[in-house]
Amino acid sequence: MQKTIFITGASTGLGKATAKIFHSNCWQVIATMRNPEKETELNQLDNVVLLPLDVTNPDQILETIKNVTGKYSVDVVLNNAGYGLIGALESLTDQQILRQIETNLMGVIRVSKAFTPHFRENKKGLFLNITSTFGLMGFPTCSVYSATKFAVDGFSESIASELVQFGVQVKIIAPGGMQTDFAVRSMEVGQHEAYEKLTAEVSKGYSAEQLASYTKVEDVAQIVYEAATDNKNQLRYVAGNDANALYDERIKSGAEAQVQNMKSMFSF
Repeated sequence: MQKTIFITGASTGLGKATAKIFHSNCWQVIATMRNPEKETELNQLDNVVLLPLDVTNPDQILETIKNVTGKYSVDVVLNNAGYGLIGALESLTDQQILRQIETNLMGVIRVSKAFTPHFRENKKGLFLNITSTFGLMGFPTCSVYSATKFAVDGFSESIASELVQFGVQVKIIAPGGMQTDFAVRSMEVGQHEAYEKLTAEVSKGYSAEQLASYTKVEDVAQIVYEAATDNKNQLRYVAGNDANALYDERIKSGAEAQVQNMKSMFSF
């Protein structure tokens, strides 16, 4: 029997790559994005339904999910929509901070809450929530982004225990750097003259040379597919070479040692 996945933020990057992988494995794909009328690839594929969804719009979330669950028995929900807000805390406006929280955190919470009755009543279902390496460890200029991703991690771990009684699973995918245009398209940057040295040092991580060493987005999408189909009772999937190296360091040396090491790198 054909399975169905619902994806947020499917217009580019990991969302689109994941939609393609599930489609190629004969799943029904419901790909949501803010402007589906601009999509030129996924709209050419059979068994891919494009729907408009802005995860910062609570009414649209409820209406869209009500319509979808009325037509389909959804097996997997991929909470992928999000973007990076980068900059020293002092460089960010309150408006920027709130928009980051609304998108990266509240979007995941609202979509999950709207789908929970569907999964609970069907006694099955899987939430796959995309976090980040910076949802497992802090990094300078990523304070608010990390705050949202740490929050999604904690949210996911908590509802995993809440929903297990109904046969519903929750899994977290934590990618590191990916070869996408995330650093250009899905990033908002704040600038502050007091942090110019720090910003210059951190921005080396977004150089063309560094981006070329990152994991291909298709490989991360493959990990998403495996998490959806491996039948493992596993919570976290760390995805990508740099992500695994950083997470392994945290596990082996401990969070405290890793934090002190990070601080020493940036104590100019």
